[in-house]
Amino acid sequence: MPLRDTSAQQAATDRTFQVDLRGLVDLLSHHLYSSPRVYLRELMQNAVDALTARHAIEPHGAFGIRLYADGSVVRVEDDGVGLTEDDVHTFLATIGRSSKRAEGIAEQRADFIGQFGIGLLSCFLVADEIHVLSRSARTPDAPAVEWRGRGDGSYTVRTLPASARPRPGTTVTLTPRADAGEWTRPAQVHALARHFGSLLRHPLTFDDGTGGASAPVNPEPAPWSRTYPTPGARSRALAAYGEEVFGFTPLDTIELDLPAVGLKGIACVLPEAVPAGRRHGHRVHVKGMLLSEQAEEILPEWAFFVRCVVDAESLRPTASRESLYEDDTLAAVRDALAERLRAWIARAAASDPDLLHRFLQAHHLAVKSLAVHDDEILRMLLPWLPFETTDGHCTLDEFARTHRTVLVTSSVEEFRQVAAIASAAGLGVVNGGYTYDRELVHRLPEIRPEASVADLDPATLTAHLDPVDRETELAAAAYLAQARDALSVFDCDVALRTFQPASAPALLVDSREARHERTRSQLAREQEGGLWGDILGALRQEAPRAQLILNQLNPLVRTAVTIDEPELARTSAEALYGQAAMLSRRPLRPAESSLINRSFLDLLAHALRKDS
Repeated sequence: MPLRDTSAQQAATDRTFQVDLRGLVDLLSHHLYSSPRVYLRELMQNAVDALTARHAIEPHGAFGIRLYADGSVVRVEDDGVGLTEDDVHTFLATIGRSSKRAEGIAEQRADFIGQFGIGLLSCFLVADEIHVLSRSARTPDAPAVEWRGRGDGSYTVRTLPASARPRPGTTVTLTPRADAGEWTRPAQVHALARHFGSLLRHPLTFDDGTGGASAPVNPEPAPWSRTYPTPGARSRALAAYGEEVFGFTPLDTIELDLPAVGLKGIACVLPEAVPAGRRHGHRVHVKGMLLSEQAEEILPEWAFFVRCVVDAESLRPTASRESLYEDDTLAAVRDALAERLRAWIARAAASDPDLLHRFLQAHHLAVKSLAVHDDEILRMLLPWLPFETTDGHCTLDEFARTHRTVLVTSSVEEFRQVAAIASAAGLGVVNGGYTYDRELVHRLPEIRPEASVADLDPATLTAHLDPVDRETELAAAAYLAQARDALSVFDCDVALRTFQPASAPALLVDSREARHERTRSQLAREQEGGLWGDILGALRQEAPRAQLILNQLNPLVRTAVTIDEPELARTSAEALYGQAAMLSRRPLRPAESSLINRSFLDLLAHALRKDS
């Protein structure tokens, strides 16, 4: 086999990718940034990073950021570390390289907000040209450098003469496009500056070009960093800030302070319940700059009863700087904030019963979801949590005092089937059909060892219904036989008992599991002989039957059991079954809906024939 000629390989030369800047800006606007408004945040962020670098070399200097917008230009000036001509060529003209070069930047990265060198490109979302004028503060004799970048990918750099030398820092000027007025009008620039920079630690001012004095954008530090005369004044100020930010009056505010990651802020407890699982966005600032208003990941899923606003030092933003990067630090922060919320609940339970009551009224579902997995919260709050019971809505603590044995249903429909009868019979039943409720009720003995909890089954209920005397049973035997035959299609047995309230003519005792087993058995019979039928047959058990229990104390039932006309007896039994099925509030099967309609019409026809 001949040897390969490598001369072509040796003659190959390296080439540089050609970047279509317009295409890149379009990509940023449609896939990275949520809105063109981020251009101002990026400019302010670069200014903050420049100030941070300057403070590293002049710790006691008084430096700030100045914004100017008059409708024709938008300008951002800072007293930061500035750029040399080499810096300009290296960073402003190289896509993707960080412009936060300060000495030892690898070690000092945590001091800067920006982690990516594409922020300046966001200015092309609103302007076709970016003008940068900068002078480095690192070298006293450094000349000023002017850089102009254009949306077509070209740029120019020139060094200004000594006579035109400005003070150290950087000025970025944009001439907005006509279609960008929505984001570059003076009022909008001021609003965006307040939105993104209200918590910045550096002085930030705004000038609208009308000749008036520049207005401070962030005149006061964050509310949790201020000093207040009393704890009550502090609490009211934090609540007022929460209302200003979120638009609702908090039920309470929880201060958040994690020194390890430099996080401070507040969590505002929502005054009203929210649907389970609906997660609210939280406002997250990084080093004072607003990162996101929808940062769901800062708190665990169960904490949907609060909205929080925090400012952190060590959280890592994503490339768009509009959300948080999921890493070990964020996971640790989420766990630590969860502990703060648990501690607040514990304090309310121990020292503020009124606040706890109002909180649980609104957010019992959130607390139940937490108590399922948190033994400490379970011990503290399970007795206080409200449940639907045969005594009405009450706490487990109240209910367990009245009923030593607490029975719990497995579904809402089962509770509705038996609630009235069980209450009249003196049984204490809790509706376990709602999320978390059955599991929590079964853990009641962990808190109250004297309480006993058991699942409610048909046998438990029917055992508390009084049997009728033998003579009454024999007199009704013919009717009961007709009723069983009529209802056999529903695998339903019929029995005669006495129970309260006497106004209830019948009780249908049936469970979801029993209906499922009967459906499976019916399907197996229909598939007899096939592979699927063999599989279902192998699983087949003795199908549990539903029970229609007729109430001998009810006048209608006492009249019905004396009917000696077979067709009328069957129709009345069907009507009683239909009425009991509807009272159970479970979904009706098509055959049951048809039976209800047919029995009503048959009874109506019988009544009309009798009257004619």
